[in-house]
Amino acid sequence: MKKGLSASEEELMNHLWQLEKAFMKDLLEAYPEPKPATTTLATMLKRMAKKQFVGYTLFGNSRQYYPLVTKEAYFSKQLNGLVQNFFNNSPSQFVSFFTNTSNLSKKELESLRSLINNKLDQQ
Repeated sequence: MKKGLSASEEELMNHLWQLEKAFMKDLLEAYPEPKPATTTLATMLKRMAKKQFVGYTLFGNSRQYYPLVTKEAYFSKQLNGLVQNFFNNSPSQFVSFFTNTSNLSKKELESLRSLINNKLDQQ
């Protein structure tokens, strides 16, 4: 099983998901100031490739990086792990915690109810 990503690796992965394919210079340009050092990005990309989150194609001496996992698959796995580890594998406990601690507006709560009702109608 793959190890997860650190917060800085997730940030880099978000840039890569947005760009879809990118050389080092493209990834650096995607960051706001202050930009990370090239060596920092190279180290993170090497770790992420070892964890099998990132692949690359060689073009001479340059590497074009691309994600090996989709954003949806990554965050689904993270969310499922959160529910399992912190909410006794109970989605209803998670939803209860989320709705009680996130100060959702009435409109947002109605939107969530609509999503749930639509999902129930599909089953």
